[in-house]
Amino acid sequence: MKLVTWNTQWCRGLDDAVSPRRIVDGARAMADFDVLCLQEIASGFEGMPGQPGDQPAELQALLPGFRLFFGAAVDEFGADGRPMRFGNLIATRLPVSRVSHHVLPWPADPTVSSMPRMCTVVTLTSSELGTLRVMTTHLEYYSPSQRLAQARALRALHLEACEQAAAPPVDPREVSPFQAKTHTPQAILCGDFNMAASDPAYDEIVQAFVDPALPAGGTPARRLQDAWPLAHPERPQDPTFRLFDRTYGPDPVACDFVFVSDSLAPRVRKVEVDLQTQASDHQPVVIELGD
Repeated sequence: MKLVTWNTQWCRGLDDAVSPRRIVDGARAMADFDVLCLQEIASGFEGMPGQPGDQPAELQALLPGFRLFFGAAVDEFGADGRPMRFGNLIATRLPVSRVSHHVLPWPADPTVSSMPRMCTVVTLTSSELGTLRVMTTHLEYYSPSQRLAQARALRALHLEACEQAAAPPVDPREVSPFQAKTHTPQAILCGDFNMAASDPAYDEIVQAFVDPALPAGGTPARRLQDAWPLAHPERPQDPTFRLFDRTYGPDPVACDFVFVSDSLAPRVRKVEVDLQTQASDHQPVVIELGD
């Protein structure tokens, strides 16, 4: 299974042109992806540079055979009453059983500008990997305290899903909102985390927890693992931000990550960063998993 994750800067390249097509073409150049996770997708924000338009609709037209799931972290109305939405999108050609959109914490921090953040989760089935959750997110940039709270929430979401898989609710055997759901401990968490690997929020995400599927007492720990060192144990991750545009700092940094659950860690075959594209101010990351 191949997945590409990319903070698109509302599909705005370093030439200031807004082009969803260029994003899709760039992702396809990296891999014949089964799943595409995009952050900073806009709809209705006509006042933003490049006037992004209805990007979920444009992306759907560019991805025939894929189902798209857009989660708006910002969902509001302009002065003219038109909706304005900004968030994350998952597109996949694999069978989907569940979709969830989780609002992440937004604790007060009066020292900086900030915006709501969320995580979109799609439960899908891969012929190679079985059932797994794909989680994509975009954490707070300016506020370390908000980013830490959001990282804790992401880890809690994963742990909750593992607990549900280990102890699923009673199946009412009826077609209703109470009908049995698909739960799995297998997960990929990806996106723009707006942090370096040295950030406390990174440590929060990879912190171990006791496997709820095993008996209590001496049970082994489980955690989300950064996929890059699994594929490249000999070197740090390639930069994904400030490689070409130094508006937000002088040095390139890796802040777009892919984390995988323990059962998927041995199945990581490839993780790479596109170090050439300038279709966004971030570089895309591809991961390939298989037998």
